[in-house]
Amino acid sequence: MKIAMGNDHTGYSLKLEIADLARSLGHEIIDVGTHSSVSADYPVFGRLAAEKVLSGECERAILICGTGFGISLAANRMPGIRCANCSDTYTALLSRRHNNANALALGARVVGVELAKMIVEVWLNAEFEGGRHTDRLKMIDEDMQV
Repeated sequence: MKIAMGNDHTGYSLKLEIADLARSLGHEIIDVGTHSSVSADYPVFGRLAAEKVLSGECERAILICGTGFGISLAANRMPGIRCANCSDTYTALLSRRHNNANALALGARVVGVELAKMIVEVWLNAEFEGGRHTDRLKMIDEDMQV
């Protein structure tokens, strides 16, 4: 699968590790930057990666900033993106099974490299269950008011 990767300066070194892991699992990485540890704005790179998913060029995106939260906010502003900020494997698993998350955000200051790799591997291998979850996603997409 093609995976867009975007990060700010804080996520640069973790991105390199995650990209290597994804490639070793047979995935192709489209790296939208940033490409160094020089200060960079996470909204730019969250949006660039999300655009790759929305255009169909990539099936999913992996985003990395200090906490994962800021870059997930930037990506989730784009209709059609369901970005899960995960710091554990269980949330990563269910974000795919129940929410069909098409983007994953990681916090480079929150999770270590090995845990991040486990989260990514679980997330990449998990499949959407559909069923009742499809109806709930339709509610979100329709901006249902309750």
